[in-house]
Amino acid sequence: MTNYTTKGMLAFLLALFFVTTGPATAGQSALFPTMSLVAGVLNQPLFPVSDAYTTNDDVVVYSEDGVNIEANVFIPSTGQSSYPAIIFISSWGLNEYEYLSAAGRLAEQGYIVLSYTTRGWGESGGLIDTAGPKDVADLSAVIDWLIANTPADPQRIGTAGISYGAGISLLGAAQDTRIKAVAAMSGWGSLVESLYAQQTPRLVWGELLTLTGDLLGRPDPEIHELWDNVKNHRNVEETISWASIRSPLNYVDQLNANGTAVYQAQNFGDDLFQPNSPLELHRKLTGPKHIDLQAGTHAFVEIIGMLGDGDTHIWNNVSRWFDSHLKGEDTPIDQQQPVQMKVKLTDRYEGFSDFPVPSAQPESWYLHPRTAFREGALRDTPFQSWFSRSIGISSWAGTLADTGIPLASQLFEQAKAPITAPIRLLGRDRSIWFRTARLSSDLKIRGIPTTTVQVTPKSDSLQLVAYLYDMDWTGTGKLISHGPITLPSTSPGETVALDIDLVATAYDVPAGNRLALVLDTRDVLYKHPDARATKVDFEFSSHQASRLTIPAL
Repeated sequence: MTNYTTKGMLAFLLALFFVTTGPATAGQSALFPTMSLVAGVLNQPLFPVSDAYTTNDDVVVYSEDGVNIEANVFIPSTGQSSYPAIIFISSWGLNEYEYLSAAGRLAEQGYIVLSYTTRGWGESGGLIDTAGPKDVADLSAVIDWLIANTPADPQRIGTAGISYGAGISLLGAAQDTRIKAVAAMSGWGSLVESLYAQQTPRLVWGELLTLTGDLLGRPDPEIHELWDNVKNHRNVEETISWASIRSPLNYVDQLNANGTAVYQAQNFGDDLFQPNSPLELHRKLTGPKHIDLQAGTHAFVEIIGMLGDGDTHIWNNVSRWFDSHLKGEDTPIDQQQPVQMKVKLTDRYEGFSDFPVPSAQPESWYLHPRTAFREGALRDTPFQSWFSRSIGISSWAGTLADTGIPLASQLFEQAKAPITAPIRLLGRDRSIWFRTARLSSDLKIRGIPTTTVQVTPKSDSLQLVAYLYDMDWTGTGKLISHGPITLPSTSPGETVALDIDLVATAYDVPAGNRLALVLDTRDVLYKHPDARATKVDFEFSSHQASRLTIPAL
């Protein structure tokens, strides 16, 4: 179907929508937010209508290098001399019409709301800068325009965005002291960690982002070059330098000096911007801060909120955050603990004063090797033996231990459908696994699990993926968390200790079940360093301890 046909079909659907709802009630229809978002994606804006505000879709801001930034603005019509203002920054692949329904709701609450398309996308000019210095300069130019052309109060300006817009919001707030509050949803703390944590290229998401850039935007040629560097472990220092400039964690001192109020929302199943580095950013912030964590894939929880009336945990907290820090009002978010974790597979949020969670104490188990007749074990004491043992596995194929279907499985987790694996059926030539005894009480995991393993690579490169499972009596494991590590170059035959950080989580393992740790060599999310099969031995001896450590309440 051509673009013309698509837009024609959209026009027909929108016309049908207005005919069936009536022009006076279309903005109040339950379908309106969905229709508005879909229309906006196709650059056919569908603005909400209200007597509480006016809208202007003809805003063009020129950045310091002359590039045009396309925008729209909602202005309350109550006639006040000034209003607090919120700037929405578009997500990767989307445009200024992404947030129209949210903008309308906030405008009704007395905010000027400006939304803009980042450079290199849609009708805005220039090339995609991937949250670089030009994107930060564009945000400051938008603030200049907002102050000069609307009754925005220069002392009460906030920024918000999902994903790409979240990162630019944080980076801009570090550089522009006029930004008093930020709502960063599904953003990142370290772009280095997001692309290459533990030297492991994020294959699925990296390919998806570069493809989206090619299809919908105008990417700077360096984007493909840098992504090829990441995939092939080439020019690593240059690539890390590029990504470091785009990492809010590296500007935390500026955010603290500015006193910026930072709200973050992250999803445990976000395999693009995994929550570990946003949590590290939260830990280092000294100003007002709040982070919500819940199950779900990248940005999906936030988008679901935009498709409805905004009455969700995250979007309510976004509104409350700005009410608190731009209007000076007392709101329910002020009464919440600043770290809120929604326990996976439940509807329950738990609040904590900080991260790492102060009340979560480390519990450790030591890895004991399997035998021909006995499963590998997780025990309270280290492995002791007169003889050392080696157990080898190969990467010639993956196993049934994995992160599921990329993007989709994490959506199912949000609906309380866990990712599972038949632990006892995993191939012994391709994986190694260990399990505890049956738990005598619930194990409440809150934080970042870690494991240290002693291994001897047998090939020139190595990749391991650690999976943590809640294993029931049938041997079926529900995935709690996972984490990869890659050695693009090894010294075959030399034993090394590898420390693997898994993704932060909140999960309750019920009494009677077991905790299981699986290690194999491949997962579809990550690029393997070698097209050939690689081999690795796991080492067990009295002087080489391997362990699993869990932060537990």
